[in-house]
Amino acid sequence: MVAKENILSVELQERLNHFQDEFWVPKEKLNHIIEYFISELNRGLHDGTDPLGIPMNAAWVMDYPTGNEKGDYLALDLGGTNMRVVVVHLLGNHKFTTEQSKFKLPSTIRTTKNREDLFGFIAESLGKFLKEKNPNGIPEGKVFPLGFTFSYPCTQTRVDVGVLQRWTKGFDIPGVEGEDVVALLKKDIKKRNLPIKIVSLINDTCGTLVASRYTDPLTEMGCIFGTGVNGAYYEKVSNISKIDGTLEDDILPSSKMLINCEYGSFDNIHKVLPRNTYDKEIDEESPRPGQQTFEKMTSGYYLGELIRKSMLECYNGGVLFKHLAKNSEGAKNLNKAYLLDTSFLSALESDETQDLSETDSQFKETLAVQTTLEERLFAKKLASFIGTRAARLSTCGISAACKKMNYKHCHIAADGSVFMRYPHFPERAAQALSDVWGWDGMKMEDHPIQIVRAQDGSGVGAAIIAALSDIRISKGLSLGMKKN
Repeated sequence: MVAKENILSVELQERLNHFQDEFWVPKEKLNHIIEYFISELNRGLHDGTDPLGIPMNAAWVMDYPTGNEKGDYLALDLGGTNMRVVVVHLLGNHKFTTEQSKFKLPSTIRTTKNREDLFGFIAESLGKFLKEKNPNGIPEGKVFPLGFTFSYPCTQTRVDVGVLQRWTKGFDIPGVEGEDVVALLKKDIKKRNLPIKIVSLINDTCGTLVASRYTDPLTEMGCIFGTGVNGAYYEKVSNISKIDGTLEDDILPSSKMLINCEYGSFDNIHKVLPRNTYDKEIDEESPRPGQQTFEKMTSGYYLGELIRKSMLECYNGGVLFKHLAKNSEGAKNLNKAYLLDTSFLSALESDETQDLSETDSQFKETLAVQTTLEERLFAKKLASFIGTRAARLSTCGISAACKKMNYKHCHIAADGSVFMRYPHFPERAAQALSDVWGWDGMKMEDHPIQIVRAQDGSGVGAAIIAALSDIRISKGLSLGMKKN
């Protein structure tokens, strides 16, 4: 533990008090946000075309997994910073095994001007994976069914079609929005003569729900807390009025439909979310101002930028890093947008050394900034304010969906680097749920609604959804809208 808790100067303590006020979200505010969140979820089910609203995309998965599905499937997971290719062996009896390889996305690919840079890279990686897993060659006539996890908002008319609505997570590649990403990938797969057939397109959040449901029947919702934020749940078809008149006869009003909420876009009109100066600057300086408001306040892609901007303001105001020269490498680094990522905050929050030596190393290695113990204490507390706000706000989407669907006892399957690796995030999220639902005094493990670590939704979920599609095909059931 840190030996000294109260060694901050008056001016630094005043700044810290300011940041605490800026980033704290009380219970009353959470309830207000949740109430509006529910109305926006409902609005998206009626009209998901409003760029300022929540899309509430139908995923065209009409069945819950039973846990007895079997088969071998190829899965592709295109995330925010990495891409994975996975072979999933569904064994039935709620069990599965996987083999996978990870491919780091090139640093320039988020904003490349040529869409073939992205889809060509994906196809090349698939080819490398197949060669790696089949060193003696692929058997003649063998075709690998592929479930494609594409974690960006798409409009789907079938489970194997997805038209990109808009890029998120810092991506901004021209020529992809408004196009079917399955068709674009098929083109590059065909160009390389790869024996692969894409049978389903899913979002990682949908995959998180389905994969976790395969092993845990209490799962009612899937969530991502990572580079982006999102939620998915099964909605009653009769409540999705925007797809009225488009359904095949076998999809009944009482049927369930998996919904990819894409609620990172919640409150794009800036009605209820408590945005501060730093949130507004991040939005204005982003590739897409006015979009993904909820994501920009809660996701891992932006937390590092929040603490950088906060510390830079203190430095420019003469209360932090006083001995750092304006033309120094450290000062230049402090002015570099997105130099810090969430791992920086994680390191600060997890540092329990006597003199915060790990934090000292982080500042030296990442920013080339020499720090005093006082400054390290200040930064650690600031990180905790930012991380706590992200955790508390993140539960608003969960609470809204649970209240809307009247879920009283269930598991919320959570995936993503922030939930999995950010110190104290699960506990802070659980505390926010307790505040909202009135579980004061109840142990975290006894909460009726619990956020639990997800199964591998991006890989296993894609495979299970492909398996569910195969079952529907074998029964002669539809996979999407009526064909014209």
